[in-house]
Amino acid sequence: MYDDNKWQVVEGAETEPFIKTVNPIAGKHTVAANTAKVEWRQLPFYKNIAMVRVSDRNWDKGVGPFWFLAKQGQMFHLDGSSTPIHEANEAAPVSITEDNALDYLRFFCFFVHGDEGPFLIIEDIEDNAFDHSKMDDSMRKVLEGSIQPASYEGRNEKGELQTTGMVLYGDAMFAARFSMTDNGLIEMTDDEPIAADLPVTGKRPAVA
Repeated sequence: MYDDNKWQVVEGAETEPFIKTVNPIAGKHTVAANTAKVEWRQLPFYKNIAMVRVSDRNWDKGVGPFWFLAKQGQMFHLDGSSTPIHEANEAAPVSITEDNALDYLRFFCFFVHGDEGPFLIIEDIEDNAFDHSKMDDSMRKVLEGSIQPASYEGRNEKGELQTTGMVLYGDAMFAARFSMTDNGLIEMTDDEPIAADLPVTGKRPAVA
């Protein structure tokens, strides 16, 4: 997720306030100004909060990058729980609309984890969450017939935004329905199992 060209790199002395605020990440990963890569981008459901991604070439292979929501010196480390997102939503505040509801769904499910990792919204069989080298023809056929883009379905009688999406959790896929409020609360209201024991790559954002 967010593998695009919308990131802006923070360089030189401009990285120092950020590094001072986050060190050590998760209490154990230290960022150094001369070896770090700090990037930021806007998100469509926040006006006053940016997403920040940080890595350091001195870290061991497989460590990071780590992700934050940033608001004027406040850093909310996206650590796999929903807490930093809800805290950022109150600080910003967040604004979920018909136009950005699917963006928020993808974001929330990617960064909030259960025991098996993130709840990845899958919209294309070519998603790199799948280990395609281990996928046989029958499995591919099942997935091709099931996977479809996430969809916004309007509002319910309570005014909550309704969405649907294909979710990959661990090595299982299911079709899910979600309800969300304008201030960023999400509830999965229904799910239907589609396939299990899928070959997966373990795609997930680093959290600690």
